[in-house]
Amino acid sequence: MEDGNGYDSSMEMEGGNGYNGEPTESCLSGFVDNGSRDSLRYYLSRRTVLEMLKDRGYAVALSEINLSVQDFRAIYGQDPDVDRLRISISHQSDPSKRILVVFCGPGIVKVNVIRSIISQIVNRDTLTGLILILQNQITSQATKAVGLFQFKVEMFQITDLLVNITKHVLKPKHQVLTDQEKEKLLKKYSIEEKQQHNRHLCWTTTKQSPSLQPPWLNNHPHNYP
Repeated sequence: MEDGNGYDSSMEMEGGNGYNGEPTESCLSGFVDNGSRDSLRYYLSRRTVLEMLKDRGYAVALSEINLSVQDFRAIYGQDPDVDRLRISISHQSDPSKRILVVFCGPGIVKVNVIRSIISQIVNRDTLTGLILILQNQITSQATKAVGLFQFKVEMFQITDLLVNITKHVLKPKHQVLTDQEKEKLLKKYSIEEKQQHNRHLCWTTTKQSPSLQPPWLNNHPHNYP
C-alpha cells in the first residue's frame, strides 16, 4: 500500500527477504564467482589475447572469444595447465603468417624456461610471431635468449590483459595516417619522426604507416600489427 510520500509498504524487505519474497542471499549469489582466482585470471587474459589477435586480422573464431567462464572452467578446470592454454593461429588474409601464444607459469622466467618453450614449438620455420604471457619477472639472461629468436617476440604481464582497454568508453579510436597526413602533422607540431615521445603525442610505427595515439597507450598490446 502506498502512503502519502509515494512509498509502497508492500515492497518493504523484512527478515532479509527481497521484493518478491526471495531471500536477499539468493539475489546476490548471481554476482559471486565461486571459481578459483587463477582460472578467472587465465580466462580473462586469454579472452583479451583472442580479441587482440582478431583485431590484428588473425582467424579467431567468435565462439572462442564468447566462451563463458563456466565453459572455460569445464574445459580447462579450476587450476588450468598453462600448456593447454596455448594458441596457434594463422592470419586470415595471409595463412603463411602464423603466431603462437604461450602462457608462462607463475615462477620467474629463466633461460631454461625459454629453451623449453622453443624446443616444444612445432614447425618453427613457419612461425612469424610469438607472444609470451608472463606472471612473474623474466631474468636478463632469458630476455637475451628471447632476442635471439628469428621471429618477432612480444611479452606481456598477465595483469595487463585482464581488461581489454580498447573497449573502454574513454579509449580513443586510432587513426592510421597517410604519408602526406603524417608529414603535415609533424610539420604542424615541429617534431621529427624519430622523436618517439612528445608532450602530447606518441607514434607507433607499423609496416604500413604510423598511427597517432595518446602516450599512455603507446605500449599496449593492441597497438601492434
